[in-house]
Amino acid sequence: MDILVNLAAGFSVAAQPSALLACFVGVLLGTLIGVLPGLGPMAVISLLLPITYHLSPVDALVMLSGIFYGSQYGGSITSILLNLPGEASSSVTCLDGHPMAKQGRGGVALVMTTVASFVGACFSIILLATMAPLLVSFVKNFTDQQYFALILLGLVAASTMSVGSAAKGIVMVAVGVIFGLVGVDIDSGAARFSYGRLELLDGLNIAVVAMGLFGISEILLNIGSNVDNTAISKRVGWRELIPTRDDWKRSALPIGRGSFFGALIGVLPGAGATIASFFAYAVEKRSSKTPERFGKGAIEGVAAPEAANNAAAQASFIPTLALGIPGSATMALMLGALMIQGIVPGPMVMVNYPDLFWGLLASFWIGNVLLVILNIPLVNVWILLLRVPYRIMFPTILFFVCLGAYTLKFSVFDVYCVLGFGLLGYFLRLLSFPVAPLLLGLVLGPMLEEHFRRSLLLAKGNLWTFFQNPVSATFLAIAAALIVFSVISQIRNRNKPRREEEEV
Repeated sequence: MDILVNLAAGFSVAAQPSALLACFVGVLLGTLIGVLPGLGPMAVISLLLPITYHLSPVDALVMLSGIFYGSQYGGSITSILLNLPGEASSSVTCLDGHPMAKQGRGGVALVMTTVASFVGACFSIILLATMAPLLVSFVKNFTDQQYFALILLGLVAASTMSVGSAAKGIVMVAVGVIFGLVGVDIDSGAARFSYGRLELLDGLNIAVVAMGLFGISEILLNIGSNVDNTAISKRVGWRELIPTRDDWKRSALPIGRGSFFGALIGVLPGAGATIASFFAYAVEKRSSKTPERFGKGAIEGVAAPEAANNAAAQASFIPTLALGIPGSATMALMLGALMIQGIVPGPMVMVNYPDLFWGLLASFWIGNVLLVILNIPLVNVWILLLRVPYRIMFPTILFFVCLGAYTLKFSVFDVYCVLGFGLLGYFLRLLSFPVAPLLLGLVLGPMLEEHFRRSLLLAKGNLWTFFQNPVSATFLAIAAALIVFSVISQIRNRNKPRREEEEV
C-alpha cells in the first residue's frame, strides 16, 4: 500500500511541466542516439552533463535517464530496416529483424520490438519499485566498514564481469580511484595532486572527464569511418505495421521470458543490456521446437532480445538508486548528475529525497509511453537523419563538447582537460583497455577513501576491523572470489588454443 501512495506522489512530481518536458527531450534524444550509429548513450549523456547544472535534480535525472532507455528503442529501428545496429545491445536484433524486413515484414518487426520493449521496461519498473525500498531498509544502517566493503565489491564486480580482460578492468578502476584523489583532502585540508593549479583544488570535474573519455574518444574512433549512409532511402508504409494473430501468439512467452532474464541480468554490475539480449536470444533458440527458423526471420528472435535489453536498462537503476553503487559507466554518469546537484549518492537518497526517487520512477512509465507513441510514426524521419554525413556530424559534436566544457566554469582549463581525457580515452580504447571502469573509480573513489579512512580512525588503525563485521567480511570475500574466478577463467581461455593445437 505504501508503494501505491509513493507512486501517486511520484506521478505528481513527474507530471510537472518541467519534468514532462525533460522526459520528452530525453526520450526523443535517446531514440535519435539509438538510431545513429557511431554514437551511444554514454557519449551523449556525458556531453549533456553540463546542462544539468541549470536544471533541478529531478529534471536532470529524468532527461538523462530518458536518453539511456530511449536509446534501447531507437537501436532496433536501423537494426531491422538496414541491418545496422545503432546500439550494441540491438546487434542481436539484426539476426532475425533484418530477414523479416527483407520478407516485407519490417513494420511488423518494429511494432513487436516496441511492444516487447515496453513490456520489458514495465517489468523492471515494478521490480525497482518493490526491491529498492527493501534494499534501502537493509543498507541504510550500514557502518563505515560495511559501506567500504560494499563499494569495493561494486567496483570489483563491474570491472571483472564486464566484457574484456578482468585485469585491465581492475587497473582502470585503480586509475579512476587515483584520479579521484585530486583536490583538497577533506580531513587535513591539504591540496593533493593539484600541481599548483587552483582549478584542481575542487578535484576533477566528472562532466569534463566523462565528455573526454566517451565524447571525444568516440569522435576520434569514428572519424575515419567509411560507412556510406547517403544512399539510405528505405521507407516503411503504414500497412506494414500490423502483426498477425500468429505473430502475437509466438511472441507472448518470449517477451515474458526476455523481460525476466533481462531484469535479472540488468541488476548485476558490469553485465548490461548487451549480455541480456544475447542471453535471451540464446534461451529462445534453444527452447524452440523449430530452432532452424532463427536467423531467417523468426519473430521470437526479435521480441525476446528487445524485451531483455530494455528490462536490463531499467533494472540497472536498482543498485544505482538504492545503494549508490553504479553497475556501469552510464549509471556512474547518473550518480555524477546527482553529485553535481550536491546530493550524496547512496541509500539515504531515497530517504532524504523521496520526491526525487519516486518522481524519477514515475517518469520511467511516462517516458516509455512516450516512446511507444513516438517510435513508430517517426520511423521514416529517423531514416532520413541517417543520411547526414559523418564529416558534418562529428565536427559539430566536437564543437558542442568544447562549448559545454567551457561553460561549466567559463574556464579554458576545462577545455584542455576534456581534450586531454579524450586523447587518453582514445589511446586506452586502441589498447583494448575499458574506459568505463575508470569513470566508476573516479565517481566511487572519494566515497571509498572516506569510509576506509573513517573505519581505520575508529579502529585505531586496525585493518582487522573490516573482517570482524560479518557483513563487510562477506562482501570482501565475494570480491576476492570474483577476482580469483576471473583470473582462473582468463588462464583457461589462454590455454584453450594451445590445447586445441596439441590435439590437432
